[in-house]
Amino acid sequence: MPVEITWWGHATCTVEDSHVRVLTDPLFARRLAHLRRRRGAPPPPCARRADLVLVSHLHADHLHLPSLAGLAPGTWVLVPRGAARAVPGLRRLARPGGLRITEVAPGDRVGAGPVSVRVVSAWHDGRRLPVGPRRCPALGFVVEGEARTYFAGDTGLFESMAEEVGPVDTALLPVGGWGPSLGEGHLDAGRAAEALARLSARSAVPVHYGTYWPIGMDAVRPHEFYAPGDEFVRLAALRAPGVAVHRLGHGESVRLEVVR
Repeated sequence: MPVEITWWGHATCTVEDSHVRVLTDPLFARRLAHLRRRRGAPPPPCARRADLVLVSHLHADHLHLPSLAGLAPGTWVLVPRGAARAVPGLRRLARPGGLRITEVAPGDRVGAGPVSVRVVSAWHDGRRLPVGPRRCPALGFVVEGEARTYFAGDTGLFESMAEEVGPVDTALLPVGGWGPSLGEGHLDAGRAAEALARLSARSAVPVHYGTYWPIGMDAVRPHEFYAPGDEFVRLAALRAPGVAVHRLGHGESVRLEVVR
């Protein structure tokens, strides 16, 4: 059975494996604070349909409370350990009749029917705000069903990445951001290509680029908005030539056959 991956923009993807729909870091807004969606219409209502939702860390473009509030009651959401204490709005979403929220940490494994999710580390600031008082781990996830799909969340390169993630069929890797610069704890196109070279992956999908951009900064280094996807394709061909890279447009899907 093929696995289907749909990229909705930013870090939001649907991974459909074994008839289980897994949604990553849902962000459906046209605007978030000073950011505006510059490419791709907001995802259609069908994007909100999920059996399991993975939230990689507490930053508002990954843990977006209004987007989570739009999910169907009873939807199961995995969040970093300590998230409910750091983000009080999560507790409101978890009231009776709301979302089913479970806190997880690296090393945990969660089963959802024929699919299991293994929680791995990420190297990224896990606080809600850059000056937030409460630290929570930033996470990556490996979805294991017919295939093994690695969703990296937001991360930089770290020493144990390949060991923790293990061999996977597909890697969903962040290759850009939402502004003209990237600091520590992020992958740009080059570092993402290096991550791909370290991972034992058969294919990759670049994410987290070309969707949101600060209002009023259209003319400031616009290549940082448009270029990361193509740059990742180019560099991945050099550093991980055996890996098939699928650069999707917003709302586009790829169906990947699983070979064992």
